[in-house]
Amino acid sequence: MNVTFEMVRSSPEIRTYITQADASLTALGFTEHSFAHVTKCAEVAARILTQLGYTPKEVELARIAAYMHDIGNVVNRHDHAQTGAVMAFRILDNMDCPPEEIATIVTAIGNHDEKTAFPVNPVAAALILADKMDVRANRVREKARAAFDIHDRVNYSVKKHEVTLTEKEICLTLAIDTEVCAVIEYFEIFMDRMLLCRRAAEKLGLHFALVINGQRMA
Repeated sequence: MNVTFEMVRSSPEIRTYITQADASLTALGFTEHSFAHVTKCAEVAARILTQLGYTPKEVELARIAAYMHDIGNVVNRHDHAQTGAVMAFRILDNMDCPPEEIATIVTAIGNHDEKTAFPVNPVAAALILADKMDVRANRVREKARAAFDIHDRVNYSVKKHEVTLTEKEICLTLAIDTEVCAVIEYFEIFMDRMLLCRRAAEKLGLHFALVINGQRMA
C-alpha cells in the first residue's frame, strides 16, 4: 500500500481537519468527535475485520476510513459524511493512494451517517459498527449537568461499554445508570443507529446483539 494508517495518523493536514471539525462540533454542543473517537473507531473497525479473517489490506483500509470519517464536520455537520468523502478523496489522491483503495475508503466514509448510510462493502460495515457503538461517558463535554441534552445524558449514563465478537455475532453490552438516563431515552436517540448496526453486521455475516443492564434487547 502506498498510503498506510500510520501515514494518515501522522499527517498534519488530516490532524488539523480533525481538530477543527471537533472544535465546530464543540460550538454546536455535540459530544466529542476528536482523536479519542476516531482512534477508537479505527481500532474497533480493524479488530472486527481481522477477527473475521479479512485481508491485511482490507483491515488497513478500514483503519484509514475510520480515522478520517468525521473530517467533513470541518465544513458543516449537515451532510458531513459526503463532504468528508470528497475531502478524503483529495487528500489521499495527493498522497498517491491508488484509485481502488481511495474508492473503498471514500465509499465507507460517505456511507457512515445513519441518515444516508448503507453497508455497501465490508470496510463500510466495519466503520458503521465501530462508529455507532462508540457510546461512552467521556465523550460528553465538560458542562453543568443541568445543561445536558438527551445525547449528553445517554452517553454520560454509560458506566460499562464492551464490544464482543464471535464467528456468528457482534454484541454491544452497556451498563446504564438509569438515574441519569432512562433506557427508553437510549432508544429514542439510538434506534436508527442500532438498526444500521444490524444491517452492517448482516453484511459481515453476523447477527447484531444489544444488551443493556443485563437485558438482551436484540
